[in-house]
Amino acid sequence: MIVGVPKETFPEERRVALIPISLPALTKAGVEVLVEKGAGERAGFADTTYEEKGAKIVSDRAALYSQAEIIAQVRGPGANPEKGGEDLKLLRENQVFIGFLDPLATPEIMKQMADTKATVFAMELVPRITRAQSMDALSSMASVAGYMAVLLAATKLPRFFPMFMTAAGTISAAKVFVIGAGVAGLQAIATAKRLGAVVEAYDVRPAVKEQVQSLGGRFVELPMETSDAEDSGGYAKEQTEEQKRKQQELMADHVRGADVVVTTAAVPGKKSPILIPEAVVQGMEPGSVIVDIAAEKGGNCELTVPGEIVVRHGVTIIGPINLPTSLPYHASQMYSKNVATLLLHLCKEGALNLDMEDEITKGTLVAKGGQVLHPAVLQTMGAE
Repeated sequence: MIVGVPKETFPEERRVALIPISLPALTKAGVEVLVEKGAGERAGFADTTYEEKGAKIVSDRAALYSQAEIIAQVRGPGANPEKGGEDLKLLRENQVFIGFLDPLATPEIMKQMADTKATVFAMELVPRITRAQSMDALSSMASVAGYMAVLLAATKLPRFFPMFMTAAGTISAAKVFVIGAGVAGLQAIATAKRLGAVVEAYDVRPAVKEQVQSLGGRFVELPMETSDAEDSGGYAKEQTEEQKRKQQELMADHVRGADVVVTTAAVPGKKSPILIPEAVVQGMEPGSVIVDIAAEKGGNCELTVPGEIVVRHGVTIIGPINLPTSLPYHASQMYSKNVATLLLHLCKEGALNLDMEDEITKGTLVAKGGQVLHPAVLQTMGAE
């Protein structure tokens, strides 16, 4: 079984799907790895290091696709709409593709991938079950995003995060409010606490209260009906317009009282909900910072500009896109572990062995044999 690792083509993407340290386990399982020349350089992994671990370096992308039975990538066509289409021409029947695909937001591209008759797996769809934790790339990348969001805020906030006792008097700690206590939010809480901030956090799911408190944060409880706020996969459900409006009103005082607000609320395949309207931003102290992790899907703040840093009403609003790539070495290390574990799950004794009754295989599979098979993707396509 031959796995190919192409160079990423998404603008400014620095991660790589497999790193050298992951290769020996794959080799032991009968998997040979081809790497496109320079694929790991921007993440800090030289071609020579890959070769030392048994990989073969291939200069031509088309040759890599033609030789590999499995393609492992960070951002596939759905998650790379500008450049990913070029790789669709290289996919062939029965070839396996593994990567981030944004499948619930790009049904047309999923149909195009299915039309190649390749077997397509989306890393976003890995089931959130105990057995699949080591394959959960969304959680891995969310951890990086939560960490980096706080560091970005610290560089833009015109004050210290921790409390200091100085000759000029006591400097009070910064106040950080994290909206959304999923993996990214919890990492943001932990990072802000390590930097010495006073941290509050809110989530529509009351069940995360203990997790927030275990990291030293104070859980903000709002009087809202939240009994069905979580879906079967552990994600927050999309709220009604009335619920969103009430949520905005109840959170407003906490947002206005914070020096830094980190927003993480996202619904798979949907536009990010607006949780901080312009009127609330106007009430924040000048110099305050909002880091909107949900910017790639429109953002949780009404004034967020995806991919840009803007100042509105004296507040710095950061709308980062693809935060994990700003820490490419360890982001690649984490993603590589996820991909390698999935590969070992799908390959037995050096051959592809797809058990269509297996929850992980079935849950991650988007398309096979020319057809889109995943129920959630089919639903976005309007199919029964």
